[in-house]
Amino acid sequence: MPAPLPRRRDQPAADADVEAAPAAVAAPTETTPLHPSFNQLPLSPPPGTYIIQVPKDQVLRVPPPDRARRYKKLAGRPARRRLLRRACCCSFAAVLLLILLAAAFAGAVYLIFRPRAPTFSVASLSISGLDSLALSSSSSPLSPELDAAVRADNGRNKKVSIDYRGGGTVTVSYSGQRLAAGQWPAFRQAPRNVTVFTAAMRGQGVTFTEEQAKQLAAERDTGAVPLTVEATVPVRLRFGKVLRTWTVDVKARCDVTVDRLAGNATAVNRGCRVRVKPLWWWW
Repeated sequence: MPAPLPRRRDQPAADADVEAAPAAVAAPTETTPLHPSFNQLPLSPPPGTYIIQVPKDQVLRVPPPDRARRYKKLAGRPARRRLLRRACCCSFAAVLLLILLAAAFAGAVYLIFRPRAPTFSVASLSISGLDSLALSSSSSPLSPELDAAVRADNGRNKKVSIDYRGGGTVTVSYSGQRLAAGQWPAFRQAPRNVTVFTAAMRGQGVTFTEEQAKQLAAERDTGAVPLTVEATVPVRLRFGKVLRTWTVDVKARCDVTVDRLAGNATAVNRGCRVRVKPLWWWW
């Protein structure tokens, strides 16, 4: 193979650069820009209105520092309201449960013992101080004395005993005018028991109008004087040997008719009513 001819001194260097150019272009490096536009500065977007859509899970809901305290206060309100609502619901449920338990207990006691109100009647009356001499002058004060034989019947109760406590009162009146008053004795009455006791009643300074005196004298002459016996007695029920109720007031009213106003008078009962409001089965 013949050797290459030497370059002459007067040959321009461009030929040599042209021959070497393909070799230089053929081997680009990693830092060579792919496009001349990379060497230029980015252009600002044209003016206008733009809508940017961001997913909800990437939105950071952080209040500004000046409203962070108010945001914290408002954010805590629902929790406090929930706690208050829960406490109210629990209290209401507890009260309702207690009421239901008390009603169930009272119903069970009622079904087991079947409590009934006792009955009262006036068997007889011993009267003094209302004789004909005293009634002849309606303006003179009277001091009547009456002893009533009262019959208390607990026969309708098979398992319930009654405690008549002290402090009860008994009064006798005629046409709205009180004649005498006394004390109801304290005693315990067993189931299916009938007790007869004497209630001593005394009056003082009793006066009648002229019309009342004439009416009383006329009814005495006919042998039918209407009187009203009223009693208010604190009692307590006992169910068996363990259970017992609170103390309640029993109010009894008996309308009687006597045949005389002196000595031992025969009493004819025209009806007695018993009321005890706190115990609904005694209404």
